[in-house]
Amino acid sequence: MTTPEKKLAQRGLELPAPTRLPPGLHLPFSFINVRGTHVYISGHPKQGPDGSIVGPFGKVGADMSTEEAQLAARDIGLTVLANLKAEIGELSRVEGWLRVFGMVQSADGYSDQHLGINGFSDLIIDLFGPEIGRHSRSAIGVAGLPMNFAMEIEGELRLLP
Repeated sequence: MTTPEKKLAQRGLELPAPTRLPPGLHLPFSFINVRGTHVYISGHPKQGPDGSIVGPFGKVGADMSTEEAQLAARDIGLTVLANLKAEIGELSRVEGWLRVFGMVQSADGYSDQHLGINGFSDLIIDLFGPEIGRHSRSAIGVAGLPMNFAMEIEGELRLLP
């Protein structure tokens, strides 16, 4: 069986280090919250290889294109997987992705949020396969996000018992 970790390596992708908060930033919640076999994933921005938060920042449709948003959403997927792996060990413990919710800070008149968030969904389906990776999803445009993030993605999944 090819694991999600092996597929990452085959595609030349690497997970960043788990999220490292900037000094002085207090977040009274977990990025990954495991409750039995359910995992709740808080909204994630993109992080750098060292785990530092790196955005992206600004408005999609003004400061970045839809294509740049797709790449950023894929990188946010890598961030989510890094934090998930740090919490549960092996990514092959995932039984199924349930729901993904993407929020895109959007320029006035921008309406392709769904295309940007495809970068995340495509990564998950590619790494986990269509049966495990298939999920429901919403992608919405918002006027603003914390720290001026261009996008933030959250989700839910189930682990094998």
